[in-house]
Formats: sequence, structure tokens, C-alpha cells
Amino acid sequence: MLHHLMASIPPEILAAPDDSFDPDGLASWLRGFFGPLFLVTVSIVAIFFLFTREITRFAQFIVLAIGIAIVFYVPQIIETAAKAIATALGVDGS
Repeated sequence: MLHHLMASIPPEILAAPDDSFDPDGLASWLRGFFGPLFLVTVSIVAIFFLFTREITRFAQFIVLAIGIAIVFYVPQIIETAAKAIATALGVDGS
């Protein structure tokens, strides 16, 4: 009975998964999924701070949001900044 059940399953379902891992594809998928969610959240919180007239907290939040967005959308910036800091401190970066 199990043999008949397995024989009736389409080959696409039974196919072995591809063993190659694509981190660039995963990173772009995560950016595409969480990017709009991040922007909506930032917009809602920013509008809240503007309507409550908390300009100082609004400015702090915007600076923090820009920093997070830079790290999120340009992940190479971390490596570049680390190399620049190491060079400025005189550490051999190779």
C-alpha cells in the first residue's frame, strides 16, 4: 500500500532539494520582505512623534532609523567601516 501511495506522488515533490545554499538570495529575499515592514513602522512612529509634538524624540528616532536602514540596506558598510577604523588605529587589516 505504501508503494502505491509513493508511486502516486508527483516527482516534483519527491525530488531531492538542491544542496547549494545561496546566502545572497536569502539576503535579498529578507530585504524584500522586511524592508517595507521596516519603512511602514518607521513612518507610523515618526507620524506619532510629529503629532504629539515631541520634536526631540522625533529627531532621535529619525537618526536611529537612518542608522538601522543603512546597516540593513547596505550590509557591506560594516566591513568597510571596520577596515577604516582598523587602518585609522594603525592595525594591519590583512
